Parts: sequence; structure tokens; C-alpha cells
Amino acid sequence: MRENIHIMLGDITDVEADAIVNAANSELILGGGVAGAVRRKAGPSVQAECDKIGSIKLGEAAVTTAGNLKARYVIHAASMRLGGDATHESLVNSIKNSFLRAKEKGVRSIAIPAVGAGVAGFPIRQCAEILMNEAMLALSAGAVGEIKFVLFDQTAWDAFSEAYESLGD
Repeated sequence: MRENIHIMLGDITDVEADAIVNAANSELILGGGVAGAVRRKAGPSVQAECDKIGSIKLGEAAVTTAGNLKARYVIHAASMRLGGDATHESLVNSIKNSFLRAKEKGVRSIAIPAVGAGVAGFPIRQCAEILMNEAMLALSAGAVGEIKFVLFDQTAWDAFSEAYESLGD
């Protein structure tokens, strides 16, 4: 299953995958960070869909179409409240729920950023460990077939690579 996990540097909004995960707030307002990039590149339709959905519970995930992105869907992982920080619990729950939404939509390939580690202030190494563990669980449960961790900088790439190596075989 490890061979179905890929770690790369880049802009998640440029990645080809069935779905991308947005590091979202529970109000589903596409502000800064990954959400801001999604808003700029996808066009106004994604925010309009988020507005129709409205607020979701902290730790939940919601799905919209992807507008002008290469992906079919954006899965909004609410790991923080608007203006707040991500917690261990909110990060774990938002990623678990993102994989559940992916399975519900028949997503086979998914691209995921370092959810919670940017604007939401969660420590990058802990983020990488949590997301890598949840990725392995999702793969073993057949929720998705391929996971691409798309990271914005070298520090995040290093943290995710270390977490990947610690998985063992």
C-alpha cells in the first residue's frame, strides 16, 4: 500500500487527481492559504457551493465540484474554526471525514496538502504523522486507491517524507 502514497512539492490546485482536499475552516469561507489558492484558480463557483452548504461542524468535511481545477471535486476538511487553530482531534476527524467523502463520491485518486499546518498553526511534523497514518488506514480500507501529498515548501516535504519512512513496510 505504501507504493500508493506519493509525496511531492507543488501547488495542489495544479495536480491531476479525482479530488483535492482543501484545508478549510468550518464556515467554508475560502480565505488564505490552500483555500485562497482554490478560490483564485477554481473560480467563484466553488465558494458559491460552499455558501449553499453553509457552516459545518469542526472536524467534518464537505464536497463541492472543482470549478476550473483539473480535479472533479474539492473536499473541504474543516480542521479549524474561522480565525482559529487546528487541534489534534479536529485534524484527525477532518481527514477521516475527507476520506469518507472521497469514498462516497467514488474518488480513486486524491491530493492532500498539509491540512492544519499553515494558517491553522498545527505543528508540521505532527500533521505529517497524523495524515500519513490516516492515509494508510484509508488505503487499507479501500476508501481510495492513490494518495498524493502535495506540499508547498521543503520543510513540509521533509516532514512528510520522514513520516512516510517511519511507516515501515
